[in-house]
Amino acid sequence: MPAARTALRLGVDLGGSKIEIIALGPRGRVALRRRRETPRGDYRATVGAIADLVEEAEAELGQRGSLGLGIPGSESPVDGRIRNANSTWLNGQPLRRDLQALLQREVRLANDANCFALSEAVDGAGAGAATVFGVILGTGVGGGLVVGSRVLAGANGIAGEWGHNPLPAPSEADHPLLPCYCGRAGCIETYLSGPAFAAHHRACGGTERDASAIANRAAAGDGACVTSLALYAERLARSLAGVINVFDPEVIVLGGGLSGIAALYDEVPLRWGRHIFSDSVRTRLLPPVHGDSSGVRGAAWLWNQA
Repeated sequence: MPAARTALRLGVDLGGSKIEIIALGPRGRVALRRRRETPRGDYRATVGAIADLVEEAEAELGQRGSLGLGIPGSESPVDGRIRNANSTWLNGQPLRRDLQALLQREVRLANDANCFALSEAVDGAGAGAATVFGVILGTGVGGGLVVGSRVLAGANGIAGEWGHNPLPAPSEADHPLLPCYCGRAGCIETYLSGPAFAAHHRACGGTERDASAIANRAAAGDGACVTSLALYAERLARSLAGVINVFDPEVIVLGGGLSGIAALYDEVPLRWGRHIFSDSVRTRLLPPVHGDSSGVRGAAWLWNQA
């Protein structure tokens, strides 16, 4: 199936509740953006909904584009079927193959965290940097690695999946190690996801609040929230230090719901130096430029890669 040669790039972000499409023209100009509800639990309807969005967008714009797709999972390098997707009806399905057959064109597919990282590396917070680590801090914890504006997928297709590494150097406050849905205990995700942050705050005697509310109360001087946010920043610093020791990126961009906590961009770099094997740390920790749009933009930018 020949690759598309067009100035129009279409990106689709397949989420658990919505499917979003964006059309990028020259220099990343947004020509169109649409979304619709995801047919939850129905694989065939999901494939059909993606195809409909693509065909409607191209009809409106009067031209055919390349197509990139970001998903909450990844393709198995063994058989190309989807694995590890929290939209579980995708697991075990040959999504890219089915979509290519339906639309009669090549489709490029990547994990949504990789798409986020690529978007921020191409024309976002990491623009101009040779190496970028894009972090997702939300209901889960994920990440993507970009080198020279190209996603680094890895030999097993799991590069950047730091959320299921063990929390580094666990302290007394981190014990007992928390069980993770993956079957292990002490995974980074069990400490740094939004729900984990809120659960820890409750366990330490705090009132029922979500991560954003805890951060807001901390900024207002609430003692319990200040303590919870400080511990979260320390855990994030240790975890990102491990990434810096291995990948050593120029820029780390935070995404997901917790990326809006302004204090993290000051507090984490103050803490990570003692865990990094260097006499200085030049890595910059930055908020995203494109925010919630980065995933769908990154899917379109998959065609930036030869």
